[in-house]
Amino acid sequence: MSEITIKHLAKQLNLATSTVSRALNDSHEISDKTKKRVVELAKALNFQPNAYARGLREQKSKTIGIIVPDRVNHFFNLVIEGMETVCRANGYSLIVYNSYEDVAQEKKIVYGLLGGKVDAVVMSLADEEKEVEHLKWLQERNIPIIFFDRIAQNVMGSKYVTNDQEAAYIGTKHLLEKGCKKTVFLGLSNTSSVGMARKKGFIQAHEELEIPLSSSSFLEFGHDDVQNQAILEKLFYKLDRPDGVLAAAEKLGLSAYRALAKTKIKVPNQVKIVSFTNMQVADLLNPPLSTIAQPAFDLGSACATELIKGLKDKKTDFSLDKKIIIPSVFTARESSQ
Repeated sequence: MSEITIKHLAKQLNLATSTVSRALNDSHEISDKTKKRVVELAKALNFQPNAYARGLREQKSKTIGIIVPDRVNHFFNLVIEGMETVCRANGYSLIVYNSYEDVAQEKKIVYGLLGGKVDAVVMSLADEEKEVEHLKWLQERNIPIIFFDRIAQNVMGSKYVTNDQEAAYIGTKHLLEKGCKKTVFLGLSNTSSVGMARKKGFIQAHEELEIPLSSSSFLEFGHDDVQNQAILEKLFYKLDRPDGVLAAAEKLGLSAYRALAKTKIKVPNQVKIVSFTNMQVADLLNPPLSTIAQPAFDLGSACATELIKGLKDKKTDFSLDKKIIIPSVFTARESSQ
């Protein structure tokens, strides 16, 4: 008689193999009725879990996975670099995954990690408001997760963030103190806590200086750079165009620069710009760009340091909920002077 496998049980019960696997592991995601069916058949057929496969899962791979939503963004590349430096110094490998701002892709990546390919995961979410079930599956399999930047609100764990609201407030106040009367906030059309915090900082500066805002003060964009630039060109062509811009994302700051060059609007004489970005060549742009730079390298190294220290100490509880704030740095250059 051939060996009874999970696939064999699934076929007899007309269930997915993943459902059978989770039922055998007593997952809360599976109903008691289904668990009972699975367990009874497993006993009847004398099913024995593959001890070799389990051993492989329990072995430490000395590998950490990092999942980012946008590999092109300089911020995420610097986070990866910070993690890589710490991993290399401690004999760990780092595997990088890109979710491309897509929760479905993020889920596929996570499912691929459930078998123990990595010892731990560091991630910035594609979308904080969508399902988090796949993140809890990692925790159920004792694969620690640390979140950074875009964090999971409803999943416990360490969360590394920056002072986004305060940083946006500082950048906006700078624009207003330099004489801007009609500023515009350029944000990405997602529900991330990061974007919302930056928007709050923009509003806070206007309220403090008693400068009115309107619905036209806030623009939301997608991830198509060509389309974003076209929208901004139309905005800057108007006679009542804004005289100040706070770009909440690097790609929007660059799209604004291109649009202003195309429309021949002068920076900073006619429009002043401050942008969130970790671009290392911001001072080489024409004119040099005023930036709010997140401490990306430090975020990455801090995440890796905590993980590796915890992995070495088996008593570490990665499920404890805590938030670590590492401040951003505002640098004023010619684009806003």
